[in-house]
Amino acid sequence: MFIIQSIGKLFIDFLTSIGVFSLFTLRVVSYCVRPPFFFRAIGAQFIEIGYLSLPVVGLTAIFTGMVLALQSYTGFSRFSAESSIATVVILSMTRELGPVLAGLMVAGRIGAAIAAEVGTMRVTEQIDALWTLGMNPYRYLVVPRVWAGILMLPCLVLAADAIGVFGGYLVAVHKLNFNGALYIEQTFKYLQAEDVISGLIKASVFGFLITISGCYYGFHSKGGAQGVGMATTHAVVFASILILIANYLLTALLF
Repeated sequence: MFIIQSIGKLFIDFLTSIGVFSLFTLRVVSYCVRPPFFFRAIGAQFIEIGYLSLPVVGLTAIFTGMVLALQSYTGFSRFSAESSIATVVILSMTRELGPVLAGLMVAGRIGAAIAAEVGTMRVTEQIDALWTLGMNPYRYLVVPRVWAGILMLPCLVLAADAIGVFGGYLVAVHKLNFNGALYIEQTFKYLQAEDVISGLIKASVFGFLITISGCYYGFHSKGGAQGVGMATTHAVVFASILILIANYLLTALLF
């Protein structure tokens, strides 16, 4: 009976968490589409989420493109299909690797930062002070971060796509002795607009999931410094899992 009770308690807690998260998300979405908006706070989050995340996203993308070119060459050379490497690199980057890797890296950097910042404000009662002063913390703290995530993740993914393709070009031309002009021609020969657009749609969804997860766990953190640390860990893990699940669902929907 004890085992059954434990399983039942875990299941009920799981359903409760899903319900609380869903209500939090619906409330935030309702505030995102209704004025007033704090444009200065949104601009600050543009810099924090977009500009300051570019180095880590770019570094990840260029080495991903380089490794992808090497691995593709190793496999395709067995079938004399080396000319397809450029196409594989750009389609893989634009459709899957660019959005997913950028989302995971931003989740590790921004998701943790949001959870830590908002969680610290929660345990030090700064959020309660905002309510006391007549300021809605959802509008002031959550909405700017969510809008910044939705709008800046596609920009980061677009940059990651270009940098990743450039990394593949470097390896193909300078290590594998491909003809540079022919490689560029093959790169864009089979690329279609929907390949890039689908990746940008995924990026917007990932940006929403990352920011909403960080804000949710930050808002519900408790227990002082230890609680903030747990909220930060949970935010990153939860955002990463949501990204992988959403990636499958969006891929099945878009292709």
